[in-house]
Amino acid sequence: MQFKDYYQVLGVAPDATADAVKKAYRQLARKYHPDVSKEADAAARMSEVNEAYAVLSDPERRAAYDAVGQGRRQGEAFTPPPDWDAGFEFSGRGFEGMDAGQFSDFFAELFGRAGAGAHRRAAGGRFEMRGQDHHAKIVLDLEDAWRGATRQVTLRSPEVDAQGRVSLQPRTLDVRIPLGVKPGQLIRLAGQGGPGQGGAPAGDLFLEVHFKPHPRFRIDGAHLVADLPVAPWEAALGAVVPVELPDGSSLKVRVPAGAQSGRELSVRGKGLPGAAPGDLELVVRVVLPSAFDPRARKLYEQMAAELTDFDARKVAAADAARGE
Repeated sequence: MQFKDYYQVLGVAPDATADAVKKAYRQLARKYHPDVSKEADAAARMSEVNEAYAVLSDPERRAAYDAVGQGRRQGEAFTPPPDWDAGFEFSGRGFEGMDAGQFSDFFAELFGRAGAGAHRRAAGGRFEMRGQDHHAKIVLDLEDAWRGATRQVTLRSPEVDAQGRVSLQPRTLDVRIPLGVKPGQLIRLAGQGGPGQGGAPAGDLFLEVHFKPHPRFRIDGAHLVADLPVAPWEAALGAVVPVELPDGSSLKVRVPAGAQSGRELSVRGKGLPGAAPGDLELVVRVVLPSAFDPRARKLYEQMAAELTDFDARKVAAADAARGE
């Protein structure tokens, strides 16, 4: 995917005011609108202009675009960094928008979501509008979900100043992380969204949970998945081996005799905690002693001399045929 420089498309500077962005858009729309333009590529150029304006005219989209696009050039290869949008506080559901499909893959990759607030007219004709719900993505450590925790979370919310320029304003909240919270789950902070109008209550803030990569565990819903390194004799003869859990405690797991690398062992109820705890899924990985160790090398040479009828390729093919 290629990076799109929306400022270049509209011909404005990165610090252009909202009025300057609007003026540039109108000029280009008069030039490239298919109904009036004589340009051969008018439709394609108008689509680019509309896409750029959809981002730069919206303070939230523009602030996020500026953050992820800093130092990027038009047309260079681009992949959004992991969790690039974490910590941005947006109205509604963030970037969940109906118009994403109208524009390029670049736009859809960054801006797949937007939202709207609810309003009503109160008795007596007085207008009330509940504050808009806000949405933000947060990235947690696995240990926070395992134990439950209270964390300080700093969010950045786009604001437009008197000159029409967009800036990100931070705010810090103390957030209780529920025990066993799962990827994609929403933590609701009542009354922490947009302010209400006409005496209506403020909206809520919803924090969508994601997790940082863990050096040992992968999260699959409520389940935890990890490699289980074992020595060749433990795999061949069977053994009971310790497995350290995210909180530093450990449990004992029985490795059955004849276990091969890739075999999956499941420990019920030892995944993410909660009312319905997940399982701990362990994938056996046989680790060989180094042949540079003279003791190990001697044993390898002894096996090679005495087990001349063992053909690893045939054994592996037979296991595959049996579905093992």
